[in-house]
Amino acid sequence: MTTERTAAPTVRPAPTGARGALRAAGPALLVYAAVRAVGLLVLAIWTAAEGENVHTILAQRWDSLWYARIAEDGYGHTEYIGGRAEHDLAFFPLFPALERALTTVLPVPTHDAGLIIGWTAGLAATWGIHAVAVQVTGRRAVGLVLVVLWAALPPAFVQSMAYTETLFTALAAWTLYAVLTGRWYTAGALAVAAGLTRPSGLAVAAAVLTGGALELWRARRPRPRVLAAMALAPLGWLGYVAFVGARMGSPTGYFDVQKDWGNGFDGGAGFLGFLTERLRADPAHGLLVLAVLACGLVLLIQCVRQGQPLPLLVYTLLIAASALVSEGYFSSRPRLLMPAFPLLLPLAAWLARLPRPATVATLSAAALGSGLYGAWFVLTQSPP
Repeated sequence: MTTERTAAPTVRPAPTGARGALRAAGPALLVYAAVRAVGLLVLAIWTAAEGENVHTILAQRWDSLWYARIAEDGYGHTEYIGGRAEHDLAFFPLFPALERALTTVLPVPTHDAGLIIGWTAGLAATWGIHAVAVQVTGRRAVGLVLVVLWAALPPAFVQSMAYTETLFTALAAWTLYAVLTGRWYTAGALAVAAGLTRPSGLAVAAAVLTGGALELWRARRPRPRVLAAMALAPLGWLGYVAFVGARMGSPTGYFDVQKDWGNGFDGGAGFLGFLTERLRADPAHGLLVLAVLACGLVLLIQCVRQGQPLPLLVYTLLIAASALVSEGYFSSRPRLLMPAFPLLLPLAAWLARLPRPATVATLSAAALGSGLYGAWFVLTQSPP
C-alpha cells in the first residue's frame, strides 16, 4: 500500500502499514465482537421465548431473501405487491456476487454465505473505522470508543444480518482512509466496489472526488494517481445504473425501479409528510424523531468544529441526506444512516476523555440497550 502514497489532505501522519494498523485495531476488533455477541445473545433469548428461529431472522428474511435469490438465479425476478412491480434490479450486485462466489468454494447454502460475508465485513468495517478515527484524531482510545458506539447503535442488529450495511461501511471506511493517507489507486478501486454495493456508494465517490480536488489544488499541477482515482470513483455506481437502464430499456430505468419500490427521490417531501403525520397521530413518536434529528444536526456541527477533513464531511452529509430525501418506507432510515460513522466522532472523543469507569459504564449500557432494541424491533416491527 505504501507505494501509492502521495501528499495527503490531512496533516496527521498515517500508521505504519496495514500490519501495524491491524495490531493497533486488535482491541477494537475484540470489543466489536463482544458488543455484537451481546446483541445476538439477547436476540437469541428473546426469539426462543417467542418461538421464533434466530437463524431464520438473521439470514432468511426481507432483503436477505432478495440477495440470495439474485446470487442463485441472477437478476430477473419481480414481485407484484399492491399494484406495484418490485424488481430485484433495485438491489446492487456486489453482495449477491460475493454470496455466489463463496458458495462455490464452501459447502454452505447461499443464506449462510450472506451471514459469513456480513459478519466478516463487520470486522473489516471495524478495522477501517478505527483507522479513520486514529488518522483524524491521533488517539487510539477515540477509535476504540467510536467502534463501540457504531456497534451499539439502535439499528446495529442489522450488522448481524445477511444485509449489505457492514460490507458498504467497510468499503466506505477504507476508501476514506485511503483518501486521507494519499493512497489514490486504492481509494478509486474501493469506491468502485462501494458503488456496486449500495445506492449510497455515490457518497463514497463524492468523498474521493473532494479529496482529489483538494490534492490537485494544493499541488498546483496534475497528479496522474489522483486523476485516476477521481475517474474511477463513480464508475461502480454509474455502471450499475447504466446496466439497469439497459435491462429496463430506458435511460431512467434504475430510478423507475426505485420509484416502483416507493424509494424515489422527492427532496425530503415524503419524510416531512411522515414527520407531520407522526406529530399529529402520535406526538410522542414525532417528538422523538425531531429529537433524533436535532441530535444529528448538533453532531454534524460538532464534526465541523472538530476539524474533520472535508472528504469525511462530504461523505457524512451525503449519507445523511440520502436517507432523508427519498419517499416511501421510513422504518429503514435508521439503518441507512448507520454508515455515517464520522458523525459519531465528536461523541467518541468526548467519551474517551471521561474517567474510564464512566466510559465503560456508558458504552456497556449502550450495548445492552442496542441488543434489547434490536430484538424488540425484529420481532414486533416492520422489516428494517
